[in-house]
Amino acid sequence: MPSVAVKLYSVFFKFLLKHRLQNRIQTLTLLDESTTNPYGVTTRPEETVSASNPSFTDGVATKDIHIDPFTALSIRIFLPESSLSPPEQPDPKTNLRSSQQRDPNGLQHRRNSYGTPNIGAPRDDQRRNSFDGVNLRSDNNVYRGYSPLPQKSRKLPIMLQFHGGGWVSGSNESVANDFFCRRIAKLCDVIVVAVGYRLAPENKYPAAFDDGLKVLNWLAKQANLAECSKSLGSGARGVGAEFTKAEVQRHIVDAFGASVVEPWLAAHGDPSRCVLLGVSCGANIADYVARKAVEAGRLLDPVKVVAQVLMYPFFMGSVPTQSEIKLANSYFYDKAMCMLAWKLFLPEEEFSLDHPAANPLIPNRSPPLKRMPPTLTVVAEHDWMRDRGIAYSEALRKVNVDAPVLEYKDAVHEFATLDMLLKTPQAQACAEDISIWVKKYISFRGHEFSY
Repeated sequence: MPSVAVKLYSVFFKFLLKHRLQNRIQTLTLLDESTTNPYGVTTRPEETVSASNPSFTDGVATKDIHIDPFTALSIRIFLPESSLSPPEQPDPKTNLRSSQQRDPNGLQHRRNSYGTPNIGAPRDDQRRNSFDGVNLRSDNNVYRGYSPLPQKSRKLPIMLQFHGGGWVSGSNESVANDFFCRRIAKLCDVIVVAVGYRLAPENKYPAAFDDGLKVLNWLAKQANLAECSKSLGSGARGVGAEFTKAEVQRHIVDAFGASVVEPWLAAHGDPSRCVLLGVSCGANIADYVARKAVEAGRLLDPVKVVAQVLMYPFFMGSVPTQSEIKLANSYFYDKAMCMLAWKLFLPEEEFSLDHPAANPLIPNRSPPLKRMPPTLTVVAEHDWMRDRGIAYSEALRKVNVDAPVLEYKDAVHEFATLDMLLKTPQAQACAEDISIWVKKYISFRGHEFSY
């Protein structure tokens, strides 16, 4: 059973959540559909937020970007300090022989593939050297992007993260989400892009889902623009043009005159190794984005979604499951609160527990489950939505999709991401377990784990 402190905090949390949901309902009654603002909000005034910090505090630098001028959609990029390590280029045959000499069974090699920060280094060819002039720090340890210092950049996988909060609260820049994303960035050795999607009831379905897909398309655009800037830089030098490479990059601007090439992602991001991670209702968004990525196929090139992680997904259904009956009055997010959140999120005329946003197993939903990426599902023993996540994972495994389930004993909904529980051993263990599984799909061939 959860500790006494967790139980007491759960009572306080429910009272506060109920009060906030009632306020949202009152706000909804005052809203006129003809006067609603599609710009929306991504952070509530009562949310405790953490300011972005471009210096490598705690081993991770962060920056905020408002990527859509017509909505409040924004992202926070978490860049781990390991990205600043110059990529090594070892001889694979030499390493293989030496590892076999050290350990004939290959166990030492497996351990090295986990701990070495420079695995999967890019090849030394002209195309990858086009970003070799990077000044990664200034005198006060602040990341400065591009400047003419001859240093190569290490490429890291990109993880899109969608926060929880029952559609109506939460933020990509909250203190709790900032802490969680920093932890994941360091453990998984990835660039985390935390999505600040628009909240309900100001922006109902499908606003949050559209925002998630828009960020994925933005990543694809960034990758293509970075390649374009490389080509322009090389071409300019070939014909003796006056512009330097940095000047060419600055000349790729959007309609508002701002540079559209995001330097952190251009220098360090590898969009061909993209992972989606969703927390609670964010897991529903992640699953939707994964489906759309499968449908888009090569239209998203070079972005490729290689895996997704669904942490205690916010799945629903019209036929009650055993956990929904037994744990309806569970800790923190009970069934009554979640039903109210869904009513605030879904348009009144579309409300249904079998809505495509709520139930991933409705018949005739495209694309077929067998085309979904590998999916890790994290569930908690005392979460009334537990069985929904397990059922989805079982359906994926039936069509030969790698879809394991990690169930944590004595755990509650959001046990690894809630502010009060973030520093518990169980939350740390969950993040480590996620990193172990994710690295199977983001590591280069020859550096994966063996299980």
